[in-house]
Amino acid sequence: MGIRGKLRGWWERGRLLAADHPLLADIGVALLVQAAMTMPFLVPRAPGLPPATWGAYGLSTLTVLPLVWRRRAPVAVLFAVMATTALYGLTFEGPGQPLPYTGLVVVYTVAALSAPRRRLLVGLVLVVAVPVGVWLNTRSARELTFSLFVFAAAYGFGRLTDARQRAHRIQAEQAAARERARIAREMHDILSHAVSLMIVQAEAGPVAVRAAPERAEAAFDAISATGRDAMAQLRHMLGVLRDGGDDTGGTAPREPQPGLAALPGLLDRVRGSGLHVVYRTVGHIGPVADEIGVTVFRVVQEALTNVVKHADAHTATVRLSCRTAVLEIVVTDDGRGAHAVSRRGGHGLVGMRERAAAHGGSAVAGPGAGGRGFEVRVRIPVSAAAEVGP
Repeated sequence: MGIRGKLRGWWERGRLLAADHPLLADIGVALLVQAAMTMPFLVPRAPGLPPATWGAYGLSTLTVLPLVWRRRAPVAVLFAVMATTALYGLTFEGPGQPLPYTGLVVVYTVAALSAPRRRLLVGLVLVVAVPVGVWLNTRSARELTFSLFVFAAAYGFGRLTDARQRAHRIQAEQAAARERARIAREMHDILSHAVSLMIVQAEAGPVAVRAAPERAEAAFDAISATGRDAMAQLRHMLGVLRDGGDDTGGTAPREPQPGLAALPGLLDRVRGSGLHVVYRTVGHIGPVADEIGVTVFRVVQEALTNVVKHADAHTATVRLSCRTAVLEIVVTDDGRGAHAVSRRGGHGLVGMRERAAAHGGSAVAGPGAGGRGFEVRVRIPVSAAAEVGP
């Protein structure tokens, strides 16, 4: 790692430390300002000027001490700094400072942290205090212009900091909202699919017990397998949300989410509900990114769940094809078609559209060809890795 990388790492660690311990950060700022204000006391003074005394140095330190509380009461700290600075100028002829360090730090803090009314109050005070201070010191237009400039700059930097922090908060809130929506889609897809299949199997169970006991046993096995699969997926998701912790206090499993390779298992579970599922691929479906594979799996899962719940269908067809770097997923059924469309307008179809849009794709759903059955068609751009066969 180069010097630049080390400096960046130190800066990042310091920033995190300051965020976690603001009081330590304020103490560090006060010490830095004190070091700057100590320099004129260490440099030998010109002949004829009064010597630098310990009293003057002690009073200059009192102008810095309030900075420790600058975040908690910035306006009060500003008035305290102004009072001690004025007292220093009236009682000692000690070394001057090239910059009003304490005042600049407090003005920056007020601009960054205070409400508009307090900022207006501070602005009015500075409009009066700065010219008065210049008049008591050198009475020069040059010093007045410079002082107004540096205080305006400190105020401007404070407002920029506030704007940047607000932007970061908005971005964080938007990211959190997107993550909540993603988790909601995952939970919906997992639970809706599992519960739908379990309900279908449970409803068929009593009939099978009377007519074909061996089919009843298979139905109950399917219910158990579906429940276990749903619990495993939920446990994985909750473990990730807990940042590595599971219910037993260990480490959550880090298996990848289901993708294209998991589609056959999904189709077998749906077939266990009594729906005949046909799976077809057009051409050669090459490897795709993991996130696209998850999207394909969830789209097929949700589409088949809707078929089981609403379509009263006998057969569903799942077709995957990839042409011109676009992966297309089409799920059709021979069910009630247009009569079931209004019942399919819930969160599932919305989730499909959101998943497709996240990859720059699209999703449409409606009656199948000739008004028979129902069709879900999702198109997702993919990389050249997903090649098309002849």
